[in-house]
Amino acid sequence: MKEEVFSDLKKRMAKSLEALNHELAGLRTGRASISILDGVKVDYYGNPAPIKSVATLSVPESRTITIQPWDISQIHAIEKAILASGLGLNPSNDGKVIRILFPPLTEERRKELVKIARKHGEECKVSIRNVRRDANEALKKLEKDKKVSQDDLKKYQHEVQDLTDKQISRIDELLTQKEAEIMEV
Repeated sequence: MKEEVFSDLKKRMAKSLEALNHELAGLRTGRASISILDGVKVDYYGNPAPIKSVATLSVPESRTITIQPWDISQIHAIEKAILASGLGLNPSNDGKVIRILFPPLTEERRKELVKIARKHGEECKVSIRNVRRDANEALKKLEKDKKVSQDDLKKYQHEVQDLTDKQISRIDELLTQKEAEIMEV
């Protein structure tokens, strides 16, 4: 019984952290990063496909991404998908390769991005706390049903809190790294 509660707790906390990592990867920093294009879908012969499944992506310089389609006829579809993505990127193509140049971020835009990162971090912390609450309720139900003793309940609740604290500190570490990356000139 207790194992099920802890297994579910760990799985849900890991999913929350994974979602945060995905959100933070999508935030643009001063450097070019292929992960910023993860959410971009290309209309590939009528089917939406991730950009990395229709082209080779690379970062030849710190402020440039190059995209080389496997099928040259798809170059305009890829370019159109990037423009429509809402990422504020301006691709240019030479007929064979698409280049995306990342201009340096302004101080104001950097601060804005840090606020967005913190918002994502706070949402993740709320999610982790909700998972903690659900686990504690499940443990209390086990105690009420006489499947665990009161002493065990206290011990298990302490373990749940320890796991929660570790996840919260991991979120803080991720945010600190991302903030440093964003503010780096």
